[in-house]
Amino acid sequence: MVAEAIKRVVTAIERAVVGRRPELEAILAAFLAEGHVLLEGVPGTAKTLVVRSLAAASGCAFRRIQFTPDLMPADVTGTNVYDPKEGAFRLVRGPIFTDIVLADEVNRAPAKTQAALLECMEERTVTIDGTTHALPKPFTVFATMNPVEFEGTFPLPEAQLDRFLMKIRMGDIDAKAEQEVIARFVAGFDPWALAAAGIESVLNEQKLQDLRAVVRSVAVETHVQTYLVEIVRQTRVHPAVSLGASTRAGVALMRASRARAAYEGRDYVIPDDIKFLAPYVLAHRLSVRPEAQLEDVDGARIVAEILNALPVPRA
Repeated sequence: MVAEAIKRVVTAIERAVVGRRPELEAILAAFLAEGHVLLEGVPGTAKTLVVRSLAAASGCAFRRIQFTPDLMPADVTGTNVYDPKEGAFRLVRGPIFTDIVLADEVNRAPAKTQAALLECMEERTVTIDGTTHALPKPFTVFATMNPVEFEGTFPLPEAQLDRFLMKIRMGDIDAKAEQEVIARFVAGFDPWALAAAGIESVLNEQKLQDLRAVVRSVAVETHVQTYLVEIVRQTRVHPAVSLGASTRAGVALMRASRARAAYEGRDYVIPDDIKFLAPYVLAHRLSVRPEAQLEDVDGARIVAEILNALPVPRA
């Protein structure tokens, strides 16, 4: 059921997005695992288009928040406003009250505004003037970052990065895919008219919740759990790492691996699910020592070294 439904979603998204199958598989694994995603890439790599297409194909409501240095927490969450006609305060909900939120250029907002997302992403609630409000059930945050522009940006704190189940780098597509993009635009493709591109809603809120319930039931055998835990623990003792992945990172990798297994049509996780997703789930959670950074060592390289060194378990 999950495999067929998600393949329909992928087919719908690829009516607008070209050459992004590995990234789409990772994004959908995070989405099914009820996790948030940080997309990193230079301008023009289809980050926004991917998220808008996913919202359209999954039947989810979508809001985009442009993060800027003057953006205030209330601009994200909302605030209570006095209504003179009623003689009382009423809640004006912010754009965070939706199914899929695109936090565009999230690192351009100051720390206090970034912090407004912490409760939303972890507990899926918003507290305004002491009152807690629940967010919509499919609530998911997709945030974007430009990796090469640092002027006017604020680094994401470790607590914020840890809230993202995955960080996915949107690099360049290959020549064939890029030619296909140009051909589509020549034929009249409009990235702001997704319905005209043929993207139809193949899911709805109830179907999405049913799929997520199936994902939560996917089995993870003991030997696979041991393999997963060992990968996470190795990040803490790697010589190039000053702060490794937490237990929460291990749980996130398990959740995502369940989703990938379901996407592949299995009701059990295999080591290949973990190996495919570990770079997306773990790399951004590692703090690399400065001396290692000078040698161009990053989280992705460290995770790759760990995966290559650990033996793959057999049932």
